[in-house]
This record gives sequence, C-alpha cells and structure tokens, in this order.
Amino acid sequence: MIYADNAATTKMSEAALHTMISVINENYGNPSSLYHFGQKAKELLEKARTDIAQIINAEPREIIFTSGGSESDNQAILSVAEIGRKSGKKHIISSAFEHHAVLHTLRKLEKDGFTVTLLDVHADGLIRPEEVENAIREDTCLVTIMYANNEIGTIQPIAEIGAICRKHNVPFHTDAVQAIGHLPIDVKAQNIDLLSASAHKFHGPKGTGFLYVRKGIPLTNLIEGGAQERGKRAGTENVPAIVATATALREATETMDKTAVMLTRKRNRLIEGLKEIPHSSLNGDAERRLPSNVSFCFEGIEGEALLLLLDQKGIMASSGSACTSGALDPSHVLLAIGRVHDVAHGSLRLSIGEDITDDDVEEIIRIVKEVVTYLRSFSPIWRDLVSGKKQFIL
Repeated sequence: MIYADNAATTKMSEAALHTMISVINENYGNPSSLYHFGQKAKELLEKARTDIAQIINAEPREIIFTSGGSESDNQAILSVAEIGRKSGKKHIISSAFEHHAVLHTLRKLEKDGFTVTLLDVHADGLIRPEEVENAIREDTCLVTIMYANNEIGTIQPIAEIGAICRKHNVPFHTDAVQAIGHLPIDVKAQNIDLLSASAHKFHGPKGTGFLYVRKGIPLTNLIEGGAQERGKRAGTENVPAIVATATALREATETMDKTAVMLTRKRNRLIEGLKEIPHSSLNGDAERRLPSNVSFCFEGIEGEALLLLLDQKGIMASSGSACTSGALDPSHVLLAIGRVHDVAHGSLRLSIGEDITDDDVEEIIRIVKEVVTYLRSFSPIWRDLVSGKKQFIL
C-alpha cells in the first residue's frame, strides 16, 4: 500500500505519539486546577505554547489553542470583521480558491452586510500582490489569503501581500494549514497579523490546532464558558494533544530543509512521469508549490473512478480537498484557475510523505498510466475526443 494523501492528513510521528501517551498517563490533571498536579499540566501547556511561538517568531501570549484550522479560520475572520463593523469598515478581500472554512465564513458575513472581493486566481495558481493592493478600499477591514493551496499546492507571495496590508493598515490573515511544518514561517518578517494552523497536517494529532493573533487585535469568542486561553476559547484544554502538537511541529521544523529537498526531487519525478500521459496537465506552477504536492488533470476520465481503481491497486490518493469528498461538482479550486468542468472532473492530487521511496514513485507513475488508459478505453467522452466530435482541451 502506498499512502499519497498527506494533504488530507498525516500519520502521527513516533515522537508526537509517545509524548501524547506519556501526558495522558502521567500528567492528566486539569491545567486550570490550583493544586500541584493541575499546575504540572499547566506547565506543559505553556511550554508547548512557548515552543510553537518561537517556531513562527511570535510571543507565547499570541498563540490560542483551538480544535484545528477550521475553527481558527472562523475565529480570525469573524473577530476582525467585528472590529471592522464597529469602525464602519465592512469590506473583505480574499481569493476564489480558499478553503471552504474561509469561503463559507465570508459567505456568512455577506449575509450580514459585508462586501467580499474574491480575487481571481491565475492559471499558475498564484495571487498577484498588485491585485491585492488594487482591491484595497477605504472600508477594507481584512485581507485573508491562504499560504499554500490545499488542492494544487501553490505557495502564495505571503510576505509581499503582508507588506502591502501593513502599508495600508489592513489586518492580514493567512490560512497556513498546508504550509506550517513544511515551509519556514516568520509572522513578524512576513507581516502576518493572524495565522491558522492544524496539527494533523504536520504529523500531530487530529482535532488540535492553533490561532496566532498579533497582540493588540481583540478576538471575538466562538465558544463561551470558562476563562481558558485568556478567556478567548472556553473549554478545558486538550493538554496531551497540544503538547504532542508542539513536539510534532518542532520535529517537522528541525528536519524541514532536508525533507523539502528529498520530497521536491520525488515530486518532480512524479510530475515528469505523469506528464507522459497524453492530454494531461499539471495544475498550478511547477516550482512555486509545496514539495509534497502533485496535482494533475486527465482529459476524458472521471476522477472518482480513477481514485477507486487506484485504491484497488494499493494507492491512496484524492481528487482534491478531503473536506469536500463526495461532492459531485468539480473542485472550485480547479475552476478558479481556469479548468473547464469536463477537465476538472478528471483530477488527481498526490501528496507524498517522508516515507515514500523511489520505488513507490515509479509504482505510482506506472499504475496511474495503466488506470487512465483503462478508463479511457470505455469512456464515451474520450471516444468523442479521439473521433473529433469534441475538441481536446489539454
């Protein structure tokens, strides 16, 4: 079996798993309790907060622990929108290919009287900083642009966008769920005001993440109750998972450069091999993409059938975001970069991990070629393309 869906979730690292079990067994006290057992858990919690803050060049008090990326996105966007509402600024800038945790939150705000500008995404899967600047208005209260796209892996010019937002005094939020632990992040140098992260994307546990929020930006509570997380996120903290998150992120960061070189080489071999399939195309820029991400469209097939057959042959992959699996409509990300519906339906996302071997890469190439050829052999769409009734697009 070859697991090639790390963008959906990663296996917990041995170090993170060991840490989590140790805390569950030995330090299970409530960190809000005043006695020694509770305060030991509190120490572990704050050590994790400090470790994570140092990795992204933040201050510990700027880290709020959450259940993951979706909650962090929601709290970041709704909080800054509330600040804008109070000052009469109700315009938000984002992009057309954000994660649905962002897009659905923006849709909710539109119903509440906000105006949202969704920037077009170019065919290379990149946002142009000058287009962000051109979209800023007097009433703009927030810019939210993802760090790296979860489906096609393209890495956005975050530092340049952050500099533009700082120049215009507009808060800047980035959904960094796919980037953190895989790319170097410095929230101060990159002028990031709010950042969302999820542990299970960098070999930490599911159901845990964090929100970085620059000091001075007040948060709106999504969950009311106790005074945990400086009163901004009620509920007893999941100390074992939080400590494991810090362990996983620290481990990923320490090996990041070496891992990126290794994965980039294997990613490029996958791209080279899959390009040999006639009427196929890489989605997004070939270089400005995550080291682990390969996203392709194959004309004349259905992506769902491709995934099922790959699974039968021992390859676990996806067509795009795991959060929209089961949807019949083509990916909004692929449509945003200009793929037509017929082509977008035939998509494949491979997101490789550190344990993939060169032999695995060659096996993926071989089997994808085999399955695409098989599916095309009885596809009426492919028959029409080959006969000339329809024109090839790719």
